[in-house]
Amino acid sequence: MARQATANTVTDRLSALSDMVRLRMLRLLETQELSVGEVASVFQLPQSTVSRHLSTLGKAGWLVKRQFGTAAYYSLTLDDLDEESRSIWVVVRQQIERTAETDEDDRRLEGVLGDRKTDSLSFFGRVGGEWDAIRNELFGERITALGLLSLVHPDWAVADIGCGTGNAAELLAGCVGHVVAIDQSETMLEAARKRIGDRGSVEFKQGSMDSLPLEAGSVDAACCFLVLHHVDEPARALREMARTLRTDRGGGVALVIDMSRHERHEYRREMGHKHLGFTEAEIEAMFVDAGFGAPLIRDLPGEPDAKGPGLFAAAARLRGT
Repeated sequence: MARQATANTVTDRLSALSDMVRLRMLRLLETQELSVGEVASVFQLPQSTVSRHLSTLGKAGWLVKRQFGTAAYYSLTLDDLDEESRSIWVVVRQQIERTAETDEDDRRLEGVLGDRKTDSLSFFGRVGGEWDAIRNELFGERITALGLLSLVHPDWAVADIGCGTGNAAELLAGCVGHVVAIDQSETMLEAARKRIGDRGSVEFKQGSMDSLPLEAGSVDAACCFLVLHHVDEPARALREMARTLRTDRGGGVALVIDMSRHERHEYRREMGHKHLGFTEAEIEAMFVDAGFGAPLIRDLPGEPDAKGPGLFAAAARLRGT
């Protein structure tokens, strides 16, 4: 039974070699892994035709396919073939090694590989809209956020107020000198500790936003993500943030991200929200009253699958800094 299966495999592979174009493709793919588009460029054939040829060779077991984003790359590796198939290919390859057609194939392949080496646009042209997925696969999903955080002064101490499970504190930890993660819920703080681990640059403190466990002028910057709508007196909370900020070393900066004004009254009942978001005028007035200059307020772009209200980001410096 096993021998019959082997015989059928060899027969299938021989059948796939019955087309000269497929033989020429195998010859090149033994020396160089190529995408469908690159094979099409070498043979000057429509990609649909090339895909059919490659599919036939793949199903017969001649090719290895590697997926990279939405692009598929093909190669022939002798070591992956069984002994009989390997012997067959060595004999067949010798018969087609030097012809006018294969010389032309080699010339066009050099051009394709030259484009790959000298023009990075050829790569981005191949992967196109899949670049985000490829970049995340290669470098991780946080690389953009971490890169932007490098703009923050590395010596700063930053308070993450209402830190929750520590997603912001985790990002900040590798970019600034010291992070104080504050939350009134011990359960949230414990989750943040587990998430961040034992990093000497992160300190965890329990406390509320209207009475922060921080000395006056002890941090360079303070951030508050989706917390202000839970606070009874948001203006008082911003004044408390201002109290903790130091004004030298370029600090004295506060960042608030929260919900824009909305009408989802069920949030009060279901999640304990004290405020249904804030208008731009309300945010500006609270910052100015707390001793900050006029804040820079931006509406944040919504994610396609996001179901919540719109968000804003408001950043400001203490007046005089």
